[in-house]
Amino acid sequence: MTQLPQQMTAIGITKPGGPEVLVPVKRPLPVPAASEVLIKVAAAGVNRPDVMQRLGQYPVPPGASDLPGLEIAGEVVALGSDAKRFKLGDKVMTLTAGGGYAQYCVAHETHPMPIPKGFSMTEAGAIPETLMTVWHNVFERGQLKSGETLLIHGGSSGIGTMAIQLGKAFGAKVIVTVGSQDKCDACVKLGADKAINYKTEDFVKEVMAATDGKGANVILDMVGGDYIEKNYDAAAVDGRIVQIAFLNGPKATVDFRKVMMKRLHHTGSTLRPRSNADKGAMVAAIEAKVLPLLSAGKVKPLIDSTFPLAKASEAHARMESSHHVGKIVLLVD
Repeated sequence: MTQLPQQMTAIGITKPGGPEVLVPVKRPLPVPAASEVLIKVAAAGVNRPDVMQRLGQYPVPPGASDLPGLEIAGEVVALGSDAKRFKLGDKVMTLTAGGGYAQYCVAHETHPMPIPKGFSMTEAGAIPETLMTVWHNVFERGQLKSGETLLIHGGSSGIGTMAIQLGKAFGAKVIVTVGSQDKCDACVKLGADKAINYKTEDFVKEVMAATDGKGANVILDMVGGDYIEKNYDAAAVDGRIVQIAFLNGPKATVDFRKVMMKRLHHTGSTLRPRSNADKGAMVAAIEAKVLPLLSAGKVKPLIDSTFPLAKASEAHARMESSHHVGKIVLLVD
């Protein structure tokens, strides 16, 4: 076995603030607990919660690393005393509770998944957090079924581009909202049935027109704010609205009679604070139902751009520009 170093390079947050507060730091190598594995990181996905953490708006769960980074791909290089699911040298991609912006990172052994056939480390690093978020919220919470209509806000984001592909793969009609014609084109190319530019079009009217007045059965919303009431207007009878973020703020004035009139379900979730058992159950469902689609080439993460680990600040600036289409990934030496 290769001798592991005592120290590693990681990206720390010096204080809450802009992208410039992300700086390379030296840290001791993490030691895997009994049921954890240590992974030598090749690629780490950049996600909106990392930005929130950098701004001081996303507290780290108890016991998790204070370093940002919620998804990685790499090689298993050490095993905790009880870890049996993987062996040294296995190439995996995994959700982490934090610490992904580093050369090495630990994960609970129920969370890594084998990298799908034909996938690069860069692609694998762009999958776990996004895939688990979409699977849990659209399919487990939202109960999307074949033949139904899925409305995705932020269709060109990492989560949006994954949701488009999974929605289509499972037989849904997919409508997205985005903020430019370029993003509309990218989403349609990826498989969306209709892309709405929310800056120039009224998405409620457009959704109703595209569904013969019925509305969307499932709405995946990361916007919040005034979209909450608009979602109630755009939803079908018995529609399910699933909240995964509040980019426009967590407060709104809403006429809740619409919930009664349409028998709506408004739910939501966050991934990071969930128990290891919860996350492990999601991974098992994804391995059974979704990984075969990835291995068959039917679903693939859309990579917007890559940055070396040391330039994590530039990756965050790219994400906050909102010009990206798909995933931003950090590459680790």
